[in-house]
Amino acid sequence: MSDGEVSDASPGNWIDSYAPCWFRPFARMARLDRPIGWRLLLWPCWWSVALAVASDPSSDASAYWQDIQYLMLFFVGAVVMRGAGCTWNDIVDRKIDALVERTRSRPLPSGQITVRAAGVFLTLQALIGLIVLLQFNRYTVLLGLSSLLVVAIYPFMKRITHWPQFVLGLAFSWGGMLGWTAHFGSLHPAAIAVFAASVVWTIGYDTIYAHQDTDDDELIGIKSTAMLFKDNTRNWLVVFYGATIALLSLAVFLAGVGMAAYIGLGIAALHLGWQILALDIGNPEKCLTLFKANRWMGWMVFLGFVIEGQL
Repeated sequence: MSDGEVSDASPGNWIDSYAPCWFRPFARMARLDRPIGWRLLLWPCWWSVALAVASDPSSDASAYWQDIQYLMLFFVGAVVMRGAGCTWNDIVDRKIDALVERTRSRPLPSGQITVRAAGVFLTLQALIGLIVLLQFNRYTVLLGLSSLLVVAIYPFMKRITHWPQFVLGLAFSWGGMLGWTAHFGSLHPAAIAVFAASVVWTIGYDTIYAHQDTDDDELIGIKSTAMLFKDNTRNWLVVFYGATIALLSLAVFLAGVGMAAYIGLGIAALHLGWQILALDIGNPEKCLTLFKANRWMGWMVFLGFVIEGQL
């Protein structure tokens, strides 16, 4: 690993190869070299938009292009706010990260960035996120702002509960409601079901992710669902991933959407089943691979909704 690189990032990524040297520590802190995070944050937003479009018989060409703009805004917002969340997390956890093998090379614990510089960078990212949020209707703006408390408390949860993944799920799943309210200007039970499905999905995949650090976490007293479930993790994944598909199916039913959406969910269910069968909690590399595979699950659900909206 060359100077400044982070141990849990892929070597030779675009940040290490192309970003200006002065910007690389900030980009690494925002996890721009690890796009899986913003992808997972983005999917509930896109699912919600696509389901809203599919359920709306009044959508015309102008509304279609407006929804495309919403997808792009959510894309920018996911990248920026995931970066802001990681920056905040690293500020709070800098002393803990210094004790964990996988995270001690991150910019803050390794001394590449000062806490003050990280705070300025956090503020800039939050301002960009606010500008993006203000492009939506008032209902969506207020609902989006209400998520900030959850984001703020998340880094502290691993100190007091074995369920920080639940709080992360709340933060990462808020877009499951925002996509719907962006299209309709109001909330609906279908959007709440998308939100709930995204929460349990997040608990599942982040439990897999957390199994990379269980040895270090046990030594320093950090809590997680991986530490709680241990050898029973596969059984718990059946519960969480099963609930994910059940709640997304409920969302489709409540939205009055047809067969293509259910087919997409069926394919997604097979993919989640493969993750459960392939799980090896004693193999950190396998856990990371399965965690990253959830980006494909996002596409399966999204394309089912999009195809249904075009029928």
